[in-house]
Amino acid sequence: QVQLVESGGGLVQAGGSLRLSCTASGLTFSNYAMGWFRQAPGTEREFVVGETRGGLTTYYADSVKGRFTSSRDNAENTVYLQMDSLKPEDTAVYYCAVRNNRWFGTQLTDYDYWGQGTQVTVSS
Repeated sequence: QVQLVESGGGLVQAGGSLRLSCTASGLTFSNYAMGWFRQAPGTEREFVVGETRGGLTTYYADSVKGRFTSSRDNAENTVYLQMDSLKPEDTAVYYCAVRNNRWFGTQLTDYDYWGQGTQVTVSS
């Protein structure tokens, strides 16, 4: 049974930092491409970060480029999203997802498994 569990969300002031974690069970992260998405109230879930299988290549949406960094700890079967210089517009529920493919995707339907999400709130 595959399960992705996110953690690390919270309330932070603008300019602050948070680190999200996504830990997998029932699969080995290094064998999957993965993505981070977010969904703000009243909006559609949007693609934020994508990693190819094994984390060899990482792509960042323009909205987070230079501020967010995705990394992996294969020994812990965990992916991290370091979020710096946070802005109020980063407020959303953040989700990790995995895809049994070499390449990440940018669409929700590209992914096979999803975490439950973790809330990030950035105050101004």
